[in-house]
Amino acid sequence: MDSKKKSSTEAEGSKERGLVHVWQAGSSSLTPERLPGWGGKTVLQAALGVRHGVLLTEDGEVYSFGTLPWKSESAEICPSNPLLESALVGHHVVTVATGSFHSGAVTESGVVYMWGENAAGQCAVANQQYVPEPSPVSISDSETSPLLAVRILQLACGEEHTLALSLSREIWAWGTGCQLGLITTTFPVTKPQKVEHLAGRVVLQVACGAFHSLALVQCLPPQDLKPVPERCNQCSQLLITMTDKEDHVIISDSHCCPLGVTLSESQAEKHASTATSPHPETLDEQGEVFENTVVEAELSMGSGQTTGGSAISSQQSIVGTAEVSSARTAPSYPDTQAVTAYLQKLSEHSVRENHEPGEKPPHVQPLVEEAVPDIHSPPTTSTSALNSLVVSCASAVGVRVAATYEAGALSLKKVMNFYSTTPCEMGAPSGSASPGPESLKDLREEQVKQESLQGKKSSSLMDIREEEAEGGSRRLSLPGLLSQVSPRLLRKAARVKTRTVVLTPTYSGEADALLPSLRTEVWTWGKGKEGQLGHGDVLPRLQPLCVKCLDGKEVIHLEAGGSHSLALTAKSQVYSWGCNTFGQLGHSEFPTTVPRLSKVSNENGVWSVAAGQDYSLFLVDTEDFQPGLYYSGRQDRAEGATLPEDSSGTKTPVLLSCSKLGYISRVTAGKDSYLALADKNIMGYIASLHELATTERRFYSKLSEIKSQILRPLLSLENLGTVTTVQLLQEVASRFSKLCYLIGQHGASLSSYLQGVKEARSLVIMKHSSLFLDSYTEYCTSVSNFLVMGGFQLLAKPAIDFLNKNQELLQDLSEVNDENTQLMEILNTLFFLPIRRLHNYAKVLLKLATCFEVTSPEYQKLQDSSSCYESLALHLGKKRKEAEYTLSFWKTFPGKMTDSLRKPERRLLCESSNRALSLQHAGRFSVNWFILFNDALVHAQFSTHHVFPLATLWAEPLSEEAGSVNGLKITTPEEQFTLISSTPQEKTKWLRAISQAVDQALRGTSDFPLYGGGSSVQRQEPPISRSAKYTFYKDTRLKDATYDGRWLSGKPHGRGVLKWPDGKMYSGMFRNGLEDGYGEYRIPNKALNKDDHYVGHWKEGKMCGQGVYSYASGEVFEGCFQDNMRHGHGLLRSGKLTSSSPSMFIGQWVMDKKAGYGVFDDITRGEKYMGMWQDDVCQGHGVVVTQFGLYYEGNFHLNKMAGTGVLLSEDDTIYEGEFSDDWTLSGKGTLTMPNGDYIEGYFSGEWGSGIKITGTYFKPSLYESDKDKPKAFRKLGSLAVAADEKWRAVFDECWRQLGCESPGQGEVWKAWDNIAVALTTNRRQHRDSPEILSRSQTQTLESLEYIPQHVGTFSVEKYDDIKKYLIKACDTPLHPLGRLVETLVAVYRMTYVGVGANRRLLQEAVKEIKSYLKRIFQLVRFLFPELPEEGSTIPLSAPLPMGRRSFCTGKSDSRSESPEPGYVVTSSGLLLPVLLPRLYPPLFMLYALDNDREEDIYWECVLRLNKQEDIALLGFLGVQRKFWPATLSILGEGKKVLPTTKDACFASAVECLQQISTTFTPSDKLKVIQQTFEEISQSVLSSLQEDFLWSMDDLFPVFLYVVLRARIRNLGSEVHLIEDLMDPYLQHGEQGIMFTTLKACYYQIQREKLN
Repeated sequence: MDSKKKSSTEAEGSKERGLVHVWQAGSSSLTPERLPGWGGKTVLQAALGVRHGVLLTEDGEVYSFGTLPWKSESAEICPSNPLLESALVGHHVVTVATGSFHSGAVTESGVVYMWGENAAGQCAVANQQYVPEPSPVSISDSETSPLLAVRILQLACGEEHTLALSLSREIWAWGTGCQLGLITTTFPVTKPQKVEHLAGRVVLQVACGAFHSLALVQCLPPQDLKPVPERCNQCSQLLITMTDKEDHVIISDSHCCPLGVTLSESQAEKHASTATSPHPETLDEQGEVFENTVVEAELSMGSGQTTGGSAISSQQSIVGTAEVSSARTAPSYPDTQAVTAYLQKLSEHSVRENHEPGEKPPHVQPLVEEAVPDIHSPPTTSTSALNSLVVSCASAVGVRVAATYEAGALSLKKVMNFYSTTPCEMGAPSGSASPGPESLKDLREEQVKQESLQGKKSSSLMDIREEEAEGGSRRLSLPGLLSQVSPRLLRKAARVKTRTVVLTPTYSGEADALLPSLRTEVWTWGKGKEGQLGHGDVLPRLQPLCVKCLDGKEVIHLEAGGSHSLALTAKSQVYSWGCNTFGQLGHSEFPTTVPRLSKVSNENGVWSVAAGQDYSLFLVDTEDFQPGLYYSGRQDRAEGATLPEDSSGTKTPVLLSCSKLGYISRVTAGKDSYLALADKNIMGYIASLHELATTERRFYSKLSEIKSQILRPLLSLENLGTVTTVQLLQEVASRFSKLCYLIGQHGASLSSYLQGVKEARSLVIMKHSSLFLDSYTEYCTSVSNFLVMGGFQLLAKPAIDFLNKNQELLQDLSEVNDENTQLMEILNTLFFLPIRRLHNYAKVLLKLATCFEVTSPEYQKLQDSSSCYESLALHLGKKRKEAEYTLSFWKTFPGKMTDSLRKPERRLLCESSNRALSLQHAGRFSVNWFILFNDALVHAQFSTHHVFPLATLWAEPLSEEAGSVNGLKITTPEEQFTLISSTPQEKTKWLRAISQAVDQALRGTSDFPLYGGGSSVQRQEPPISRSAKYTFYKDTRLKDATYDGRWLSGKPHGRGVLKWPDGKMYSGMFRNGLEDGYGEYRIPNKALNKDDHYVGHWKEGKMCGQGVYSYASGEVFEGCFQDNMRHGHGLLRSGKLTSSSPSMFIGQWVMDKKAGYGVFDDITRGEKYMGMWQDDVCQGHGVVVTQFGLYYEGNFHLNKMAGTGVLLSEDDTIYEGEFSDDWTLSGKGTLTMPNGDYIEGYFSGEWGSGIKITGTYFKPSLYESDKDKPKAFRKLGSLAVAADEKWRAVFDECWRQLGCESPGQGEVWKAWDNIAVALTTNRRQHRDSPEILSRSQTQTLESLEYIPQHVGTFSVEKYDDIKKYLIKACDTPLHPLGRLVETLVAVYRMTYVGVGANRRLLQEAVKEIKSYLKRIFQLVRFLFPELPEEGSTIPLSAPLPMGRRSFCTGKSDSRSESPEPGYVVTSSGLLLPVLLPRLYPPLFMLYALDNDREEDIYWECVLRLNKQEDIALLGFLGVQRKFWPATLSILGEGKKVLPTTKDACFASAVECLQQISTTFTPSDKLKVIQQTFEEISQSVLSSLQEDFLWSMDDLFPVFLYVVLRARIRNLGSEVHLIEDLMDPYLQHGEQGIMFTTLKACYYQIQREKLN
């Protein structure tokens, strides 16, 4: 506390706070005494019991005084000085409470300590009469596991019970009696238990009377209101009744369960009470029907249901006006008439009391206090219940009724029928009743406010003023019984409202979290003999029940006395109920069982209350802000005074003179004494705080009054003008409500702040100033918008009567004293009234600041807050002036244009009516009027006008040289014009005004003051590049399209979205007004009801570059575009695999047509065409393969095979000759059979369906056949497209990306620049969607930004650098080379996969790879000019070690034979490692298919030979004995080779050779072979233990053994792949010889025969 307090105490002496003053209750001496023996410690809180009290000091210590019989030492039982409770020293106590004879304290950590009288278990200790010292109470929640200790916030004590409010806002109770609210019958309860009935609700405060309990509960937010169950699950009555009555429906949900528990929505099915009330089913059952309804707001009628077999809600309900009127007026029942008249009088009286609060109501006889006849045998039928009701009525009204109460019962039955209903009538509970489900309103006024008057006919039941008034709460214990049926109300019910409006204090989450909620309900339980529960009866309640008529009254604090209760509201009013024997309720002398308003002080509001045993205390705001203390209740008679016998209490509250005491901050009351804590006003600090609080509370009362007396009636008027005006007025009203609610919350929080430590820094208004600033700003904005739209003028007509009637009220509220002021002016002033409050805030904060040292942080903060409020007030004042200026402009502006230009948010900045600004080159007679608003520049002519939004307006001064003096150039997206001003000053003024307005429009903060200070720097001119939204109106291409994005000087430039009204949309980059860069485009296809969708690159408004176009028809094109057409390389997919004609084309396009080389896969027919195209048809050389193994190559003409060609079938039958159509032979040709026989002649017919032949049959001799057979195969490929002609467009595109028109023509530095640009732009494009790039790709991109530099001679290291660069470049598709490789891989796979996996295509596939290598190598040499050409040698920087010996000769390494040792540069060496791994699967597949037969034979031999053991196989293969391994090292152990050993010899070499299948490139495969030879040598050397040289004869059998044991399935394919693709220079080297050996082994195995 010390550290916290320092600052405020330095400002003023700390000894002057929390001074204690004590009065004797009821004594005639009204002067206070000091507490005997009390030193000067500052007291924060005090609590009084019957004969003792407790004080809490600001350092958290607790002192007891008075009679303390529970203390063990006699000296302490009646101490002369307050006694320090030593058990609590060291535990910082934050709040204390006392019951009649016990006390409690709560520490900072939320622990409860109790001491004192414990006979009823009220100290939570079992079997102990007294608890002498404070002892901790353990409260733990059994629902949590592990058990958690519950932290407590607040404590309340009664005579025999204690309630604690936990941090989680739940109530815990212990002690004895029904006032605990627990579901138990065993008392005392010494272990604290949770009050389950309120679990799940937010409880704000608890209070205990002697034998009753009160809780303040936050209302459920409207969305949390659970659907209401149809029937009460305890007494099975309908919870909601609905009566259809000709033109209106009456709905009631005020069901009160006879068990004394009303089911709120949140506990719908949850807690069924097992308790029963002491008077079961007597009056409570039926009396509740009327007593517990609210007459006030909704006049929702009481539900007339009874228990299950009710006679009333049976089929014979009589519903109709005639019956009702008879109930009211028919002479046949004279006595009923008397009842009704009396009741009506009462109800009228209560309504009258509403409206004329000044008038004293005629004195009403107090009624019999307990009107409940004590019927011991509970009546069994509802009729007897009804009878008892009438009896009770009779006792209230007079004996006359009792005589003929049968008659009365009859008509009462009718009246009740009028309000009850039968299930059959009702239909669905919310059913087809005319106003619809909205009329099922919750009774509570909260709901009235929430849904306000929206769409309910029931709003016709209410006079707006009644809603705010206290009608419902003025009811007595029984009269008012049938007040709902008064004729006046029935007339009202028939009146239908035409328009409904909303007036809702909106839920502002932030404010609700920081400030006390005003949306509260009061729940009470316990003994109710004196009516202290407020339910309109005198029955006890075992469980909490909501006091309905306090809903919506904004109760913020509850106090409970001996047998009465007080509720303080945010509007500084007090409702009181219960025992009133001594006038302790603060109103006329009869008791009341429902809350009624206390009359404390006519002009001032109450802000704090205390309730004693039989009296009440009220702290009241006074004119000089010093609180006044009023006393109401028991008066002990002064000796000798002759007072009438009966007046032993006060008639009206008495003001005590306590101005000398200082500023009272807290009062507390006991039985015989009450106590006040006061602060001395040093340096004006306390006074300023009280001033702030008082003025805030008064301000709230004023706002509430404006809301109820002015706003609501205004909103409910007919014909308020246009929809816009009504909407604006509603917005004003709802913002007003929001502000009003915030002020109410703030007022309530200040009241509790004054009762605490009063630290300056915890003032909400300073700590959370943005809450207030924002609410005021919002409200002011909506009022000025209303003003601009001429709202006040429009209101004049419909509201004139209402305003004239209430002129005095208006003047009073708006504080306008001048009699001559117009009504509308007054209304205007009234609406802007809240802004004045900001000045007051500033003033008070400044006053508070002066109480501190100038250097202290408090001073600084208060000073800053003060200037914040002041500057906002000035800013809002300015806004108001702007609005008025704009309004006066609209009044003079030609009417037609006003309608289209006038908008609520639009404000006038300046206009050129003084001819100061004219249009350059305007016609002689043209009128040009320029009006600058805060959002647009308007150019008005005779009858037309044009609006230029400021966000897309650029203004610049023209230089003098341009010949136009004082010229301003205005640029908008579709116009450009020059304005000429009359003088240079005028030009500067307009330029500045336009620039500022544009800047403001772009910032979008014109409505907010610059509090916070950060953004207060005004820019000189708005940015030339900006983001804005614009709709085109003129441009032919863009007419009516809307663009939202970046602009530069009037043109879309940068990222943006363009939408056309027909649904077309482009989203992407723009440049100078045109689509340029990467973008996405959608065009709706109306016929197919789908979109065409393009994603890719654009140039100058057209698709250009790479892109993907998905057609609505389902086709997808990926590839290059130019001028909106497909041009370049591209892939077109048509149809899905399941659709009618799926196909795929990949190849070259020219001007939207297929032209050049392309591959077409016709999936339906199972054919693939690879060849030339022209104008979308196959034209030129081509190859076709089918899924049935047919192969054709030759000429095509207009999509057909025509001319010479070669056709091969799966079984090697070949036809060479002429064709006329697909698969149709026609003309000269040769047909060769698989066995070599052939026919020459003329052929005609379709292949596969019988062919006519005229010709000669040849049978070659057996000797020739071997030579001739390959002849036909040799020709294959000659009629196909040459490999270098294929995919030319792909390579051209790559060269173009590097900036070369044709291959090799261009500058290297430019190419590198283009690569850098491509990488950067692609990276930027992918930054928006990082998931496209993996982390490794990102790193690759970064490393590619460095270009390998080469100076000096070219070396192997530099060659390696280039190789590494290429590997990285080909790794990412963002690099042109990577993109090229990716495309080539795609086309290659597309060609040779699926139907294209045909063994006849192997040679084509190999040629294609060689062609790729050649063409990519050309690109690489262009980028790295220092790279030598194909086949050149790079000298080695270090000579190779000479130690390695050749296998086959005694000479050194075979390389030394070449003239210069070095490294040979080849395209395959450089590029195959990059390319081949990607192309390997389709290529190897072709090899496997081609060598299928050979490999089958080979594999059969391998399997057969592998069945033998090692030694047998070595012997069989003819390996020399000396090479046979004698021992083997297995896992480091030497083992002898036995005849049974298998798969153990040469194991390392076998393993090594098996790796050939895991490598891709020929060079890697050759290395594997070389390694295998070295492994063989190693194992032979180790067994021979001597140096030797291999000869081929020795080596071959050993190698053959290794090959057999390696069991490589596709060895033939591996061999042929190496042969086709190995570097030619390796053929004669060492690796070449080794490869030849492997090849020989392969052929040898096929021919191997086992003996």
